[in-house]
Amino acid sequence: MEQFIALIQSYTALGIGVIIGLGALGACLGLGIMGSKFLESGARQPELIPLLQSRMFLLAGLIDAAFLIGVALAMYFAVANPLLSAVSGH
Repeated sequence: MEQFIALIQSYTALGIGVIIGLGALGACLGLGIMGSKFLESGARQPELIPLLQSRMFLLAGLIDAAFLIGVALAMYFAVANPLLSAVSGH
């Protein structure tokens, strides 16, 4: 029984690392690409910078929110793992 619990905890730790790592990588790439496109479009048409800036900040918030939802899910599995209740029988 203790082996199953240790196995679930170790796989959960690996899963948490993958969730946070890939989420951070995706958010960084998304923000980097979006920021470079914003700078490029602002250099081409400076009169559109206020409109593009507000939309860029909105999208940056959504990208960060998606990453933070992944972090919250990972922390949920780290603190209150629902998979352990299936093994322990409670």
